[in-house]
Amino acid sequence: MKVLLTGKNGQVGWELSRTLAPLGEIVAFDRGGLDLTAPDQIVSAVRSVRPDVIINTAAYSAVDRAESEPETAYSINATAVALLAEEAKRAAALLIHYSTDYVFDGSKGAPYTEEDHPNPLNAYGRSKLAGERAIAATDGPHLILRTSWVYAARGRNFFLTVRHRLREGNEMRVVSDQIGAPTSAQALAEATAELLKRHGAKSLGDARGIYHVTAGGSTSWHGFATEIARLERPNFPVRVLPIASSEYSSPARRPGNSRLSNEKLTRSFGIALPKWEACLEACCAGLQPGAQADAGTGRGGP
Repeated sequence: MKVLLTGKNGQVGWELSRTLAPLGEIVAFDRGGLDLTAPDQIVSAVRSVRPDVIINTAAYSAVDRAESEPETAYSINATAVALLAEEAKRAAALLIHYSTDYVFDGSKGAPYTEEDHPNPLNAYGRSKLAGERAIAATDGPHLILRTSWVYAARGRNFFLTVRHRLREGNEMRVVSDQIGAPTSAQALAEATAELLKRHGAKSLGDARGIYHVTAGGSTSWHGFATEIARLERPNFPVRVLPIASSEYSSPARRPGNSRLSNEKLTRSFGIALPKWEACLEACCAGLQPGAQADAGTGRGGP
C-alpha cells in the first residue's frame, strides 16, 4: 500500500507517520513540500506519487483568525480539498479527510450523528463543511472522519497551553458550558491505521461517507483542564475556575454541544477509541518533563 500523507508535521500527521509505517510506503509532505494554496503542486504530488490512499491532515485550523481570514481558510479547507478529491478519484485512490465538530451549531441536546444537519457558527466551520461537501460531490472513494478537540504533545493546542500555565502556577479561568470529547492525535492516528489494516483501501472506499471518530465520553473545557491539572500537578494544585462562554471573549463563536456519536464507526468497522481520560493519561505519560508548549489555546480541530 502506498500512502500520500499531507501535513506530516502537524499533530495528527506526525502521529500517522509512525502508525502507518508498518502498512506500506508512506510519502509524506509538509507545508514546504506541498502548498495546498497552489493547485499545480497538488496535482503534481498526486500524479507523481500515484498513491493507493491519500490522507489529508493539513488544514487551516486557526479558528479565531479565520474570522478575519475567511478566504485563506476556504482556500485550504475547501478549494484544495476539492482538488485533492478530484485527483484521488482520477487515481482511483481512497481519500481519507479529517473534519470537525464545528460544522454543527451545538444546539442539539444529544450527541450529533452523521445524519444531523450541519449549521456552523464560524468561518472555520463553514470552510470545513465546504470541504466535506466538495468531497461528497466528487463521489470518489472517500472517508470523511469528523473529530473534536484534538490535542497532542506537540504543536499548538489547549492541552499544551494548560500545561504551560500550570507550570507558571497561575489560577486559570476556563469555559465550562461547552461540552465535547477531547481526542488525542495519537488515538486518532491509531484508529485511522487500524481502519486501513483491518479493512483495506478498497473496502473502505466502498463504505464511503462521513464517520464520527472521537474519544469516548465527554467533558467541558473546564473538566478537561481540571483533569490535566490533576495529572500534571497532583501535589501542587492550581485553581481551575469555571466560567461561562459569555465571560470568554473570542472572535469566533463556538458550539455549546460538540459531542459526536461514534456508533456508526463502531457498527460499520468494529473500531472505538478509548475514553478521553485514558487518552489524556497516555499523552501525559509520553511527555518529556521539560517539554515546552506553544502559545495559543488551539481550541479547534483538524
